[in-house]
Amino acid sequence: MDKFRMIFQFLQSNQESFMNGICGIMALTSAQMYSAFDFSCPCLPYYNLAYGLGILLVPPFILFLLGFVLNNNVSMLVEEWRRPQGQREKDQAVLRYMFCSMAQRAMIAPAVWVLVTLLDGKCITCAFCTSVPVETLGNASHPSLSQGEMKRVLARIPCKEIYDGQELIANEVAVRYLRCISQALGWCFVLLLTTLAFLVRSLRPCFTQAAFLKSRYWSHYIDIECKLFDETCAEHARSFAKVCIQQFFEGMSTDLAAVRCHPPRKVPADAGEATEKLLGITDQGTMNMALKSWHRCKPPLQLHPPALPSGNSWAVEGQPPTHTPVPRRETAAYYSWV
Repeated sequence: MDKFRMIFQFLQSNQESFMNGICGIMALTSAQMYSAFDFSCPCLPYYNLAYGLGILLVPPFILFLLGFVLNNNVSMLVEEWRRPQGQREKDQAVLRYMFCSMAQRAMIAPAVWVLVTLLDGKCITCAFCTSVPVETLGNASHPSLSQGEMKRVLARIPCKEIYDGQELIANEVAVRYLRCISQALGWCFVLLLTTLAFLVRSLRPCFTQAAFLKSRYWSHYIDIECKLFDETCAEHARSFAKVCIQQFFEGMSTDLAAVRCHPPRKVPADAGEATEKLLGITDQGTMNMALKSWHRCKPPLQLHPPALPSGNSWAVEGQPPTHTPVPRRETAAYYSWV
């Protein structure tokens, strides 16, 4: 049990690395899912396009949503976006940074699925087989074939076992043509993603480095504050439950002592420690009010600074430093120690 607790604490402290690992596992899983998927083109006009584009686009959309579902920061982002203004302002730049950070991780698995699908070429072959240029690659002057019948024949190109239009266009020629286009789209997709990643990584610090650092800092702060609030609430709930249970058994022991004439047992020493952890919140109504206040009007991010010694570099800008005289005895003691 202790090992599982240590693993859980490690994952909590390294949440960003953990989420990157989850995204990598999802990317590999999406590639394995496609390789194990039994692609069966219907080989019917108007059905091929829907089936091919559905296989190309629907699973990436599902994986994209799954990437958001597996991210623990989604609920925190929505809560921060929907909470009342209260005493703390909501920075839209921080919310955008959090959303973009989650979206980048969630896009890894869908991108891998689209890339593998395009490089394989089956979806494009199934979806656009009726759009093969017969006048360029085949015999467009084939007799006794209307436009509808020609589409019906071309729709069977992905199904070699039922294709009967070799005199119109060779099956291997059409498949190679469509697969070449699909692989070209796949490599263009890789080039586009690589270029976008390069531009984001290289150009973003050149323009908005200060805003980026501010957004990243407060994003980490919101995450850590949420975790610490949950831990503090759990500790308070544990102390509250402990005091309630101890008072219950103390009352029971007092009643039994009154009935049986036995002296009540001594109160445990840790009861006072648990009471100190309650910080004055010792009833259900006050705790509910504190939780509601935390949600509706979060405290402003402004700590009360301690009194700083005058004359140092942290003095307020615009005010002349004031030097406090040091007693001679303390000065002599200081130099003798040095």
